Amino acid sequence: MRIPHVTQLRVVDSHTVGEPTRIIIEGGPELGNGPIHLRAKLFREQFDHYRRAVLSEPRRLDVIVGGLLCSPSSRTYTAGIIFFDTVGYLDMCIHGTVGLVKTLAYLGRIAPGQHYIETPAGIVRTEFTEDGQVRVFNVPCYRYIKQIELNVPGRGRLFGDIAWGGNWFLLVEEHSLEINIRNIHSLLSISRSIKTTLQKSSIRGIGGAPIDYVALFGMSSTANSRSFVLCPGDAYDRSPCGTATCAKLACLAADNTFEPNMIWHQEGVTGSRFQASYEWGDSSSILPTITSSGYVNGDSFVIIDPEDPFSWGIPS
Repeated sequence: MRIPHVTQLRVVDSHTVGEPTRIIIEGGPELGNGPIHLRAKLFREQFDHYRRAVLSEPRRLDVIVGGLLCSPSSRTYTAGIIFFDTVGYLDMCIHGTVGLVKTLAYLGRIAPGQHYIETPAGIVRTEFTEDGQVRVFNVPCYRYIKQIELNVPGRGRLFGDIAWGGNWFLLVEEHSLEINIRNIHSLLSISRSIKTTLQKSSIRGIGGAPIDYVALFGMSSTANSRSFVLCPGDAYDRSPCGTATCAKLACLAADNTFEPNMIWHQEGVTGSRFQASYEWGDSSSILPTITSSGYVNGDSFVIIDPEDPFSWGIPS
C-alpha cells in the first residue's frame, strides 16, 4: 500500500555469482522513448538524484551496480537499461545484464529464449536458458594498447594491457600478489595505486575515455585464470567481472594464445566463476559470450520522504 505524501521507487535486487544489482522497475523518471544512450545522458544530467537515492548513503552498498529499467526504443528489443554505480554511469555491465534478465523473468515479463537488451554501449543479445542460466553476447571488444609501462609508487615498474570489454580496463598479469580473498587488503592497495598512477599519467582509452577499472590476473588450480577487479568507487567485484573477462579474451585473441569457440573459465577473487568464449568480429575485435547464474534476492520500495533531508541520498 502506498504511504501518503511520499514517493516510492520499486527496486528488485539480485546477485550474479555474488555481485549485486539493484534495478529500478517502477517510479523512475520519464525519459521518453529515444535511443538509450540519449536517455542515459538525460538521466545523468537531470535526474542523477535517482541514482543517489538507491545507491548512496544512508542506503549505500559500495559494491552494488544499479540500473534503470526503460522501455526499448524498438519493438525488436526486450528492454532498455541504464547502468550506474555509486560514483557514476556505466556503458555496459555484464553481471548487471544477467541480473536484469533474471529480474525480468522474476516479474514474469520474459520466458526462456533470446532477448535483446538496449544499453548505452549498444544492443546486447542475451539467452535465458531453460535451466535458469543467462548467456550474454557482449558488444565488440578489443585490445587498445599492449604492455604499457607504469611506474607505480612503492611498487616499481609494472606492465599492463589497455582493453575495451564494454568498459575500459588496465589488465595486469605480473604483480607478485596471490589473488585470494585472504589477500584482499594488499590487492586493493596495489590496484588503487595503479589506478592513481593511470590518472596522474593521463593514460586513457580512445577519445580520452577514463580507464575506470583495474584487473589483476593470476593462476588458478581449477580454472584458466583467477582475477581481482577494482571497480569505480574503489569497491572490488565479488564476481570475476564480465566485462573484465571479455577484455581478457580480447588480449588472448590478439596474442593468438586462445582459440575462438573454446571455453575459458574465469574465476573471481571470491571463487565464483564465469564461463566465456569468443568469436572473431573483424580483424581487430572479438565478440565474447559470458554464461553465468543470477538470483533475485529482494523486491522492495525505496521510500522518498519529503521530510527526510537525506531521502535522495547524501552526495559524495
